[in-house]
Amino acid sequence: MSKATCTQDHKYVSLLHELSYEAANMCVQCGYCLPACPTYESMGNEAQSPRGRINLVKMAAEGKIDLQQDLAEPIDLCLGCRACEVACPVNVPYGQIYEAAKEVIALQQKEEQKKPPSGVKVRNQVLNNLFPHQNRLRFFGNATWLYQKTGVNKVAQKLKLVNKVSEPMGQFEKVLPPVESPLKRYKFGDVFPSRSPQKMQVAFFPGCIMDAMMSKINRLTIELLQSVGCEVIIPNGQNCCGALHAHQGSMEEAKKLAKENIKAFESSGADYFINNAGGCGAMLREYNHLFKDDEEWQARAQSFVEKTRDITEVLVELGPLPYKKEWDGIITYQDSCHLRNVQGVSEQPRKLLRSVPGATYMEMEGSDRCCASGGIYNLIHFDESMKILDEKMVKAKETNAQTIVTTNPGCLLQMKLGIERSNLEHARALHIVEVLAEACDIQ
Repeated sequence: MSKATCTQDHKYVSLLHELSYEAANMCVQCGYCLPACPTYESMGNEAQSPRGRINLVKMAAEGKIDLQQDLAEPIDLCLGCRACEVACPVNVPYGQIYEAAKEVIALQQKEEQKKPPSGVKVRNQVLNNLFPHQNRLRFFGNATWLYQKTGVNKVAQKLKLVNKVSEPMGQFEKVLPPVESPLKRYKFGDVFPSRSPQKMQVAFFPGCIMDAMMSKINRLTIELLQSVGCEVIIPNGQNCCGALHAHQGSMEEAKKLAKENIKAFESSGADYFINNAGGCGAMLREYNHLFKDDEEWQARAQSFVEKTRDITEVLVELGPLPYKKEWDGIITYQDSCHLRNVQGVSEQPRKLLRSVPGATYMEMEGSDRCCASGGIYNLIHFDESMKILDEKMVKAKETNAQTIVTTNPGCLLQMKLGIERSNLEHARALHIVEVLAEACDIQ
């Protein structure tokens, strides 16, 4: 190995050491995290467990193993569900260690033009050229609406055209819910008045995938908030939360997006900043960690975090909801990992579902375990994801539920595919907002 190569390797080792070593050293290797880890359970490999990955990060930070050859794959195969943090008796910040490793691995790949794992190049193009641009995302969503409305999707599915490009994308395209007409889209900058005596003013974060592909859920979210006494603002200038960028190691891009969102929501003057996607909400609630070394932005981020709420928290706080219809059948709930493990929100969704008139709520065994959606994990590591999903669907089937409820768009698509794979013909997957809106006769 040349002196120049050694110097370069030392640069990345030093950066990993700076970003993660102190946190990684907190791990006492007790193994409490092992039963909580879906990839350890499905793969049975210590390198695919939290303590195994932490140990690999420590070794890489000490220069004992190679970042790309030895660390990149185990880190890439992590779902990032962070259930290990909840299980950990000494509060090891696994998310910090995981994202530090992602950042350094991605930086070395970029600067040394190392060939990234299969699919990463396409993923990076999508993250950098689509998600940060609202107009492009909405154009993509509107094009999907036209694709579905004209019936072209049926022809494409019959001919398996999408499958020829990507088998995983073909599978998810089949279960994609109908995209709502562009004519029903809310506009950024809109203000929606309360439909009952006003209790507070809130600013709504529509997200990326939710805004582009599931805008109906966002519209229903706005109407539910109006029904419990909220004036709802859709701030101009907001964009992607940056979660997918942070999870793939693009921390500078994540910080750039975070700053734009903080500025947009600060200007709204709202009491709360509301979101309806567990993954997005987790990122929004950790903006303060993004800027821990930036005094000015850390203070602004902390203020932003303190006002951030999931839709279920606000509906419970301001409820009861104005229910008008009886629900028929059994409902079960699949936790969003980031809503439960990062935001600490688990009882509010259950409380809301138990309050739906006529519904029978049945708790699913292992509802707190990851469904293996993992942002875009199910597209990049499809086989690994489906192994975990299929086991999840065994538990879902045992509840006899006709409705499986989630609180995150990725989880929603994952559960829809799980229903199809498991031949649960009489079951459907819905976002919790869809269930509550239907029971309130909001369409």
